[in-house]
Amino acid sequence: MKARAFNYVRASTLVEALEAYEAAGDASYIAGGQSLVPSLALRLQAPEVLIDIAHIPDLRGIELKGNWLRIGALTRHAEVLADPLIRKHAPLYSEAAPHVAHPAIRNKGTLGGSISHADPASEFPAMTLALGAELEIANRDGTRRVAADEFFVDLFQTALEPGELLVAIHVPVVRPSHRWAFHELARRRGDFALVGCGILAEVVEGAVEQIRIVFFSVGNTPVRAWKAEDALMGRVLNQDAIAAAQDAVVHDIDPPDDENVPPAMRRHLARVVLGRLLGDIARQAP
Repeated sequence: MKARAFNYVRASTLVEALEAYEAAGDASYIAGGQSLVPSLALRLQAPEVLIDIAHIPDLRGIELKGNWLRIGALTRHAEVLADPLIRKHAPLYSEAAPHVAHPAIRNKGTLGGSISHADPASEFPAMTLALGAELEIANRDGTRRVAADEFFVDLFQTALEPGELLVAIHVPVVRPSHRWAFHELARRRGDFALVGCGILAEVVEGAVEQIRIVFFSVGNTPVRAWKAEDALMGRVLNQDAIAAAQDAVVHDIDPPDDENVPPAMRRHLARVVLGRLLGDIARQAP
């Protein structure tokens, strides 16, 4: 099957892109195209106009601004993997990047595209939530910032309104008291995970002061494990605390009924992954 015929607009500024969308009425933005192109080919999407945003300078760049790291939405997956600022200040992205598909896709796919697409089995949306990032969104009235906790709404649905563009991801930089870990279980490297998780924890004098635990491939959106987090707050990460979090996490997630991976299996794998990650964090130097 091939994509239906469409018109093409190449935008050089945010204003041009937003105006082109408003004029078209039925349009899609394209940058890396790693999700959109297959969808077009299968005719799951059939916009009248494709608006190319890959050449807009405002969507590029990685820079440290005070206590926030600004990552442009057009940052390629391969750049996420290699960039020293991301590795230092937003390390969960760097930890997750090698698990995202394969090099050919990482060389074209964009961080903003992955987050906007919001596939519940994807690494980057979940790590955006785990890092406590804020999403900068542009529309005809200007820009607004939305916390990651409010951005992912439902299956492939986000806080983006029709015609809006994700401009940048703003990540609060990690501090010396932070520890982090990432892991996923997949049948093969590069496949979508059966279960994956990223954790960012602040440990002060050996006890958990703040923690964000986020799973992917267990629901319609990235899932923050609030009950598991509560079970760890104020506690030293010993075997009893880890076991309590593992008991709690099965109540945090509601996996879909999949004939290949039943919910009970995903819950079991979530317990296993969480135990491994908390053990990793407990062993990290203060």
